[in-house]
Amino acid sequence: MLNKLILANLTHRPVRTLLSVLAIAVEVTMILTLVGVSHGTLDSTKDRAKAVGADIMVRPPGSSVMSSLSSAPMSDKYLGLVMAQPHVVAATGTVVQSLTFPDSITGLDFDAFKKMSGGFRYMDGGDPVNDEDMVVDEDYARQHHLHIGSKIKLITNQWNISGIAEGGKLARICVKLSALQNVVGTPGHLTLIYVKLDDPTLAEQVANELKAPLNDDQVYSINALMDAYSISNVGMLKDFIWVVIAVATIVGFIVVFMAMYTAVLERTREIGIIKAVGGSSGLVLSILLRETLLLAILGTLVGIVLTYGTQWLMKHSVPASLVQETVYEWWIYAGAIAIVGAMLGAIVPGMKAVQQDVTEALSYE
Repeated sequence: MLNKLILANLTHRPVRTLLSVLAIAVEVTMILTLVGVSHGTLDSTKDRAKAVGADIMVRPPGSSVMSSLSSAPMSDKYLGLVMAQPHVVAATGTVVQSLTFPDSITGLDFDAFKKMSGGFRYMDGGDPVNDEDMVVDEDYARQHHLHIGSKIKLITNQWNISGIAEGGKLARICVKLSALQNVVGTPGHLTLIYVKLDDPTLAEQVANELKAPLNDDQVYSINALMDAYSISNVGMLKDFIWVVIAVATIVGFIVVFMAMYTAVLERTREIGIIKAVGGSSGLVLSILLRETLLLAILGTLVGIVLTYGTQWLMKHSVPASLVQETVYEWWIYAGAIAIVGAMLGAIVPGMKAVQQDVTEALSYE
């Protein structure tokens, strides 16, 4: 009977109920979308690095494993030192130059890259022939409406699209190593070095041995590097996620507070009748909290569904920019945050309802 009363109260005011559910849904969608993009972007980076086929990565001296790359501070003489080490069968260097976030352009030796990883698998075209040639992946080509022979200006150069490759390997935009070195003014220097071994199980051992001749400790096995790519290791990203969660929770709290406060005012006479026929203050508070809980659950479910909408939107409108994953464990966290925020928002209106005098409530117009 009580549940029927609660449903009747919510359906009696459909606009307010709908707005409350949508506000909580937006709160949940904000949280899940941000978390999904964070995990998706990091996992995409990890997958691209693994697809290179290397067992070890050498980063610039003084850099951290999660720092951004947009320079070429290492001499290409490092390649010779690396190749001279036992168990090393191949090594290739790249130059990475950042563009407008989140894009970057990578210069590489395509022949050496092909020996290490098998090269790119092309949907159309092939490796660059001239210094002005560029390879892009299918997502970047689709987002920017590029095809073989298209011209695109990046940095200060006009590039010609020579190949459109399947995605998921190394980078979305690649040009000849020497060409990018000349464009950014770093001839003879590299940003990263990828190393392939004759026995991948020796990656940790060889990585440690490489630190001495390279006079730096920024040498990682691919497995160690993959372990380091996590939200907890990206301080600014982790802090940003919690800031967005806090803002979303406050928004949900305010909306529920206003909705329930208005509901208490509109139902002053109804609350007085419930008390007059013997209903306790606990019963009145229970009705309001149950309504709030139902709104929060409905809002959470709608928010989860809307997250698939943001995922579809990113995949089809900006496929080469951000990657959003479905992080199922965060369904529970986001739902809990939404429910707790909503219940807190209902406490003050609920206490006001409980404290109403029966005589005043019955005479309320």
